[in-house]
Amino acid sequence: MDDVVTQVGAFAPLIISAVKALFVLILGWIVAGAIAGMVRRRINATPQIDPTLGNFVASLVKWVILAMVLVAVLGIFGIQATSIVAILGAASLAIGLALQGTLSDLAAGVMLVVFRPYKLGQYVDIGGTAGTVKDLNLFTTELVTPDNVQIIVPNGQSWGSIITNYSAHDTRRVDLVFGIDYGDSADEAMKIILDVAKADERIMDDPEPWVRVTNLGDSSVDLTARLWCAAADYWDVKFDLTKAVKEAFDAKGVSIPYPHSVEIHKEG
Repeated sequence: MDDVVTQVGAFAPLIISAVKALFVLILGWIVAGAIAGMVRRRINATPQIDPTLGNFVASLVKWVILAMVLVAVLGIFGIQATSIVAILGAASLAIGLALQGTLSDLAAGVMLVVFRPYKLGQYVDIGGTAGTVKDLNLFTTELVTPDNVQIIVPNGQSWGSIITNYSAHDTRRVDLVFGIDYGDSADEAMKIILDVAKADERIMDDPEPWVRVTNLGDSSVDLTARLWCAAADYWDVKFDLTKAVKEAFDAKGVSIPYPHSVEIHKEG
């Protein structure tokens, strides 16, 4: 019985240290999240500062605090900060090789914040993956697709890919193609398209709306309309004008052909 008590007594300091370490970890995680959230809100509340920078700085603050918490936890077990630095220095090569992907993402995150090829709320295509930028932190970029699917892109891959930013400019060009029958008047159809476009207040006068015959297809004469609108109105304009032109063609008797084939029978 005395041996058991002695063994328990021997482990008591370790158990106490473990409890303290767990408490410090939980408290540190909560405090880090709270301070990071406060930093994000304060930065985002300043109109002159881009919200993308607020999220990035908040993420940086959180990880710095967690690193300090880790040092404090190791100190509870008797490992001093100087010893930690010495250990990290000796193992720097191994750590660098093991975390080279993570370090690459961190460096890329800094580059993304500095050069800002995209910002929060913009619709982008990163290496073939498209979505609205919801978050940019130290290591990853979070995208949300139009059907509300979350996509996490490592910053290293993002910085090393071709980035197409559909929201970078205030205006966009809408290209619409309409096919008419060879028996219909191209000039009349072009006038109908222009009238529909000019009747829509979202279509800009400068650059001027443009409609031309762009292709003579197998079963249709293709007319292309190039119209400019605010970037935020792009999809609504595209869908609304497609419907409006179809209805205007129907009202004016302009036919929209469809592919068909003619069967010829030869006698004999």
